[in-house]
Amino acid sequence: MRMVDLIEKKRDGKELSKAEIDFIIQGYTKGDIPDYQMSALAMVIFFRDMTQEERAHLTMAMVESGDQIDLSAIEGIKVDKHSTGGVGDTTTLVLAPLVASLGVPVAKMSGRGLGHTGGTIDKLESVPGFHVEIDNQQFNELVNKNKVAVVGQSGNLTPADKKLYALRDVTATVNSLSLIASSIMSKKIASGADAIVLDVKTGSGALMKELEQARELARAMVDIGNRVGRQTMAIISDMSQPLGYAVGNALEVKEAIDTLRGHGPKDLEELCLTLGSYMVYLGGKAQSPEEARERLKEAIANGQALEKFKTFLSAQGGDASVIDDPSRLPTAKYVFEVAAPAEGYIASIQADRIGTAAMLLGAGRTTKDSAIDLAVGAVLRKKVGDTVQKGEPLVAIHSNREDIADVKRMIEDAYRITPDAVSAPPLIYDEIRA
Repeated sequence: MRMVDLIEKKRDGKELSKAEIDFIIQGYTKGDIPDYQMSALAMVIFFRDMTQEERAHLTMAMVESGDQIDLSAIEGIKVDKHSTGGVGDTTTLVLAPLVASLGVPVAKMSGRGLGHTGGTIDKLESVPGFHVEIDNQQFNELVNKNKVAVVGQSGNLTPADKKLYALRDVTATVNSLSLIASSIMSKKIASGADAIVLDVKTGSGALMKELEQARELARAMVDIGNRVGRQTMAIISDMSQPLGYAVGNALEVKEAIDTLRGHGPKDLEELCLTLGSYMVYLGGKAQSPEEARERLKEAIANGQALEKFKTFLSAQGGDASVIDDPSRLPTAKYVFEVAAPAEGYIASIQADRIGTAAMLLGAGRTTKDSAIDLAVGAVLRKKVGDTVQKGEPLVAIHSNREDIADVKRMIEDAYRITPDAVSAPPLIYDEIRA
């Protein structure tokens, strides 16, 4: 088998077999296939796309290129949730204890933030003492005991995907639907879950800016998951403005606590109930998503979910007293208000600009090695559809530096105010099942 023949075959619109895809991924991972040939194939896939069968074979070839997490020692159906990323996306902090409180094991492998997209590990580490450095045996024991634990991503998970992504990044082939779908799903499948619920974002703060793009990606990932034996479904949710109000690590932990108390932002609560209902249903703890939703609401109302959050934090070394006293979380030195320049209605908020503003404050990373400030970020006072008076606060900036002119300007540019009434965008656009 020769790589040049396989490039030519795909160039001519023919389908690659499982054996051929395995040969490509194994050879590229070991270094037998050079970057220039893999670049050529990536560009051919960009223009020719892949069949559903090819996507599934590519995904599994990348899964098998490295470690695969064995969760068989954990009792029950393990259900994972994956978000394609956004601004103020606090869902995992709420969902992990909420779903676990109903007996569904949540064995979560999460990452750190990069750019304007926040990372679950960074948010959790704003709780004093919390750590994710636990071995596989301890991880399994914690999930069996408490039904929830979170660890950082394994260094040797899907090495083929890491290598291929780095190549795509410098060859203008990142935005290939097949390569995006296979990349995301390879990591989820290698993480060992039995079932997967996907939250595919669309809007200015999302990977997929257009709704139809998000639909195509969701369908591709759901198809891959079900083809390789994982129960998979997806929802498509809005990221044209930040989710909830808080953007920043400790600020989002506070918002998660409020949501588990039943006093959080309505959009964050609704999204968590929707995602959580499918997790509980796929986890076999409810006969329908509707029944699961009612049980989740009850777990919030009776304090069961909040208690599970305390147990989860404490089990991984965290100071669970932050639940009752959020002032123990990292707090910024200064809080500055950004005032509305005119009266009217909030017509739009560019989520990516709010996220970038928070990153400039130190809440995110410009490179994977950047240090972050867990205390800083932004808290929105107004969202799309709200009325506002001139001079009324739009956003509170939490900062550890006094000079925030760049951040303030970016936030002002993110908001558009009109004299005419505006409706808030839909939170959930679609649900994709097998």
